[in-house]
Amino acid sequence: MEKSYSILASLLENEESQVLDQWILSAGGSASPKVRAEVAPILDKLRAAVQSNEPLTSGSGAWKPLNAALEALSASRAAQGTTAGSTSALVLALKQPVFAALQKSLSSDSQALLEAITESSKLIDVMAQWTADSYQRSRDQLIARQQEELLELSTPVIKLWDGILAVPMIGTLDSSRTQVIMETLLQRIVETEASIAIIDITGVPTVDTLVAQHLLKTVTAIRLMGADCIISGIRPQIAQTIVHLGIDLQSVASKATLADALDLALKRIGYTFTKIK
Repeated sequence: MEKSYSILASLLENEESQVLDQWILSAGGSASPKVRAEVAPILDKLRAAVQSNEPLTSGSGAWKPLNAALEALSASRAAQGTTAGSTSALVLALKQPVFAALQKSLSSDSQALLEAITESSKLIDVMAQWTADSYQRSRDQLIARQQEELLELSTPVIKLWDGILAVPMIGTLDSSRTQVIMETLLQRIVETEASIAIIDITGVPTVDTLVAQHLLKTVTAIRLMGADCIISGIRPQIAQTIVHLGIDLQSVASKATLADALDLALKRIGYTFTKIK
């Protein structure tokens, strides 16, 4: 194996530019600066790794730069929406130029050629597998970030009036989303010194025991911050469900619409309005 690594290292050192060009072509890409910038660091780190003559499975630090370059490729491709299969195929396409260069260099020594091709094939296979695993991790992280961003966007805290905030909830409530709502709302209460928070559930399709518990937890947290809470958007179907489930929301002020809740909130902080005739 050490001999094969030495042969591969020498080949990459002497013919790196040619191997790089053939790699890009065998992958079906063009020799654009963007594609070259993606794969050139991998070839450079591969040459440095095999020059160390450390086994791939040894966990040696010589392989870490190569792994990092493969991870960077996976992250970049995942962000662009490229599939894991095509990303792995890009790495596997390195076999063709490497095998061709080895065959040209070792044409007179069939045994050395066989060993070098075998070890190179194993090495590139491991690189492709590492790329696929890294791609999946990058994709999972990207999806998790997007979910967090969507969660934050789906629970905006709106200042309706001096001292009055509103949170329009849309969709199904679960523990993680309720936690984000509570954290965002409580932070806004501190920032604006609001005394009343309106939780509007017009966009919540159903209210069951779990949803009601989440609402009560949010109300309790708001009250602990020294503010009061009003729940709006109580439709007839939701009111019947709450009564049927035996959920006690009597301690919480509730209104059918957000407009009614705002009217009640304004009265609580001392505002009265008169219609101009």
